[in-house]
Amino acid sequence: MHFHYKKNSLYCEQVSISRIVKEAETPCYIYSHRALVEQFARLRAAFASVDPLVCFAMKANDNLAVVKTLVGQGAGCDIVSEKELAKALRTKADPKKIVFASVGKTDEEIIAALKAGILLFNVESRAELDEINRIAGTLKQRAGAALRVNPDVAAATHDRIVTGTLNKKFGLDLATAGVILRERSSWPNVEISGIHMHIDSQIKTPEPYAEALNRLLPFLAQVKQDGVDLTYFDVGGGFGISYDDNHPEHIEDFARVLVPLLQQTGLKIIMEPGRFICGNAGIFVTRTLFVKNNGVKTFIIVDGGMNDLPRP
Repeated sequence: MHFHYKKNSLYCEQVSISRIVKEAETPCYIYSHRALVEQFARLRAAFASVDPLVCFAMKANDNLAVVKTLVGQGAGCDIVSEKELAKALRTKADPKKIVFASVGKTDEEIIAALKAGILLFNVESRAELDEINRIAGTLKQRAGAALRVNPDVAAATHDRIVTGTLNKKFGLDLATAGVILRERSSWPNVEISGIHMHIDSQIKTPEPYAEALNRLLPFLAQVKQDGVDLTYFDVGGGFGISYDDNHPEHIEDFARVLVPLLQQTGLKIIMEPGRFICGNAGIFVTRTLFVKNNGVKTFIIVDGGMNDLPRP
């Protein structure tokens, strides 16, 4: 592993943590460059036969060094805000490898993304499509867009992170998406060139993805029959990771199930992994300040708190 012990001293790759904290002080985050690169390469290798555009989900970790490392390996970026767009561009990410998710995009965010020349907006509603069309027209541009569809599939994770069922705020039902695609000329300043889905986070088995894809394949066949030519299919992210050594994730198992289904779409595949790439690539380092015992339990007090922690 990239974090390991040598004679009771913790190392990141070949550098001791104690040496790093002497320079960086605590609390601090320490990331393994090799862990990021190898996990990204592992994902691409597993899905090599569909040659996906892998857009790192910056909501998982928008640290500039992390993003720059992955962009340097050929990754694009999946963003959800103007701030993340600015960070992606600062790392020299190719705008044509940037997709913009988020249920609630502001006018300012849409303008910034259009001016940057991003690849696609993942559109969540007809109202959002109307607004992108209006702003693009004002700027005399044509926006690229993918419709985020909701396949009404629930994965076996925590209810608060389920996004692929119709009782959640995410995406368009298939009937509405079909109408929009057939009436796409109503939005002359938007090129609707793809379909996007994101059903959940921390998914540990390929079955929910397979169920969602099996629901979407007939939909894609129908819209093609209706004369709608698409270019992209964005399968989203959500691949789970293990938080212990007993149940490691196997992205190759996902690929064996999903690749044949993705090939049936006949479209350019986009993927938006986040946690899968960076979740096990870093550590949060603190220093012990005090030891406190209240007669019931012993507490270790450290110099890092909630203000230092990332999005849980």
